[in-house]
Amino acid sequence: MTDLERKRRPSDLVRRSVAVTAVAGVVVAAFALGRLGTDPSSDDRAATTPVAFFGELEAADSCDDLLRHYVDPGVDLIGAYGWQGPVYRDLVGSAVDGVAELDAASAPATSEAKVTRSTSSETGTNVQEAGVDEPDSVKTDGTLFVRLRGSLLMSYDVSGDEVEPLGDLDLGDFKDGEILLARDTVVAIGNDGSRDAQTRVLTIDVADPDTPTLVRTVDYDAATVTARQHGDAVRLVLSGGLPELDFVQPGDGTSEQAALRTNRALVEDSDITDWLPTVAIDGGEAEPLLACDRVALPRADVALGTMAVIGFDSGADLSGAADLDSFGLAGDASLAYESTDHLYLATSTAGFVPFGGPGSFNDCGFTDFCISPPFPRATGDGTTPVYDFALDGTSATYVGAGEVEGTIRDRWAMDEHDGVLRVAVGPSSETGNFNSVVTLEGKDDALVEIGRVDRLGVGEEIKSVRWFDDLAIVVTFRQIDPLYAIDLTAQDDPELIGQLKIPGFSSYLHPLGSQRLVGIGEGPQAGRNRWGAQAGLFDVSDLTDPRQIDVLSYGAGSRALAGGDPRQFTWLPSERTLLTVIQNGRGGFVSAVEVSNGELINTMTQVEFGSDVDEVRAVPLYGAGPDGGDKVVLVTGEDVEFFDVG
Repeated sequence: MTDLERKRRPSDLVRRSVAVTAVAGVVVAAFALGRLGTDPSSDDRAATTPVAFFGELEAADSCDDLLRHYVDPGVDLIGAYGWQGPVYRDLVGSAVDGVAELDAASAPATSEAKVTRSTSSETGTNVQEAGVDEPDSVKTDGTLFVRLRGSLLMSYDVSGDEVEPLGDLDLGDFKDGEILLARDTVVAIGNDGSRDAQTRVLTIDVADPDTPTLVRTVDYDAATVTARQHGDAVRLVLSGGLPELDFVQPGDGTSEQAALRTNRALVEDSDITDWLPTVAIDGGEAEPLLACDRVALPRADVALGTMAVIGFDSGADLSGAADLDSFGLAGDASLAYESTDHLYLATSTAGFVPFGGPGSFNDCGFTDFCISPPFPRATGDGTTPVYDFALDGTSATYVGAGEVEGTIRDRWAMDEHDGVLRVAVGPSSETGNFNSVVTLEGKDDALVEIGRVDRLGVGEEIKSVRWFDDLAIVVTFRQIDPLYAIDLTAQDDPELIGQLKIPGFSSYLHPLGSQRLVGIGEGPQAGRNRWGAQAGLFDVSDLTDPRQIDVLSYGAGSRALAGGDPRQFTWLPSERTLLTVIQNGRGGFVSAVEVSNGELINTMTQVEFGSDVDEVRAVPLYGAGPDGGDKVVLVTGEDVEFFDVG
C-alpha cells in the first residue's frame, strides 16, 4: 500500500469532511475525452462524452452527488459574515532542526551535466519553458509588433530602420490584460473589471495590422490562474473559487448567531449552478461551462472550490461551451506547470503571497494572472499531490497521480525532461528543515518518486531554481547565498556535485552559453548594512567547483526588476550582452551588460520614470540587425522604438 493510499479517506467521508485546519491544499482533477455538454443537470450524456477519471480521481455519480461534495464541507466554512478561512498552520513547525549539510567534498570529481537550454519564445518573451509561450504586454513575429497598454491594442512595423506605427484598436472595458500572438491572431486575456472571479478572452484579427479587428469576446465567471500557448492552441486554467451567495451580516437587529444560521442555510439550499462556472460568447446568454460528469472528485481532502482547464484553437469559430476542450475539478488548484507535452497540476502549499515572480515563490508566478486567495494556505500532512495530464493540441488526457514529501512553492520549482518530472521542494512536517530536489516518473497510473537529493540550504528559503536537461541550479538564502549544482544526468540518482556560498542571493538565473551563468538579485553594496540590486557572473564550466567571477552592483536601494519578472531580462547571444531593467528611486534604467573575458561591463540608460518602469520591455529581434546581428525593440510607458545596444 502506498503512502497516498494509507493517508486517503473513504471517498464518501472525504466529501463530508473538509476540516477548518486542513482545507488548505489543492488537488486536481482529470481530463474528459471529447467535448462538453452545456447543461450541468444533464446526467444522460456520459455515453457520448466519456470521461477518463480513475484511480485518485473519480466522477460524480450525478449532479446531486457533486452538489453534496460542495455543500457538506461548505457549511463548515461559513461564519456570521460569510465564507471564512482555515487556520494557518506553520509548515516547518514540526520539521527536524539542526540536520547537517551534505559534505561537498564527497561530490564526484567530474560530471556530464551541461548548462544548456534556450527559453526565449518566438514572440520575444523570456519564458520558463522553451516551446511554451506565455502572455505578455508585447509580442512580435519579427516583422509585426503588437502592444497592449491598458485597453488599447497597437500594431507596429519593425522590419525597417525605424519602428513604424500602423494601427490600433480600443478594447473598451477590457482591463488587466496581456496578449498572445498566433500568426495573424492576437488572443488577449484579462477581465472586464466587474469582479475578481472573472476572465475575458478577446480574439483579434491582425491580418491587416493597419486595422486590427475584434473577432470574438468570451467571458468566464472564473479568474485566470495561468494561460499558455502551444502553436495555435491556447490553454487556460481558471479558478471559480467559492460561490457569491447572498450572505447576510450581523447588525440592524440581526445577531451573529442568526446571521450564521441564515448563511449556512444559503449554502445548504444552493444549486449546482452556483458552484460551476459559466461562459458567455459575444455578449450572449451565459451557459454552464462544465457538465457534472466532466468534474472530477479527488479522493483526498482538498480546499473547496472549482477549477476549469480549457483548451481552444486561437482561430476557432466558437459558438458555445461545446466548442471548448474543457474539464473541471471540485477543488482549488493554484499551481500549474506546462511542458511542451504535459500539464502538471499540484497542491499549492505556500503561505499567502498574492503576487511576485520566481524569486519570491508565490502561488502562480510572474506571467500568470494571479488571483489572491481569501486566506493563507498550508499543507495538512506535509505531502504535495501532483497530477499529470498528457497534452495533444487543445486537449489533455489524465495520465496519473503521485505525491512528494515537501512543499512545491511555485511553477518555477517544477520541470520535465525526458518523461521525468523534477521538482524543488521546501520543508514540511514530512521532511527536515531543508530543501530538496525530487524526481518522479510515470509508471502505470502513478507518478512514482525515483530519486531525491535532500539537505539543500538547511534552515534557508529557496530563492530561485534553473533547470537544464541534466542539471538543476538551486539558490537558497538566509544570510548568504548558497548556489547548489544538482547533477540530473541519471534522473533516478540525482546527486549534489558542487556548491558555492557568497553574500546576497540570485532571484533569477539565466544561462549564457554552456560555461557561464548570470544571477540577477540582491546583495551588499558599499557601506555598512546597505543592500541593493546586483548581477553576478558564474563560471560553471566545472560544476563540481562553481565560481563567481564578477559582481556588478547597482547601488544601495536599487532593485533588479527581473528578479520578480523575468520578462524584463533579455539575452543577446551574438552580442554577448544582457539587458535588464533596474529601478533606482523612481527612475527606471536599462542596464546593457556586455560579458567579456569574465567581466560584466555595464552601460546604464534611463528610459522611464515612476510606475511606468514596470512596463519596460527590451524585445529581441534575433538576426534582424546589420550583418546578421540582433535588434532590440524598447518599449516604455509611451514609446516603442529601437534601442541601440552598442
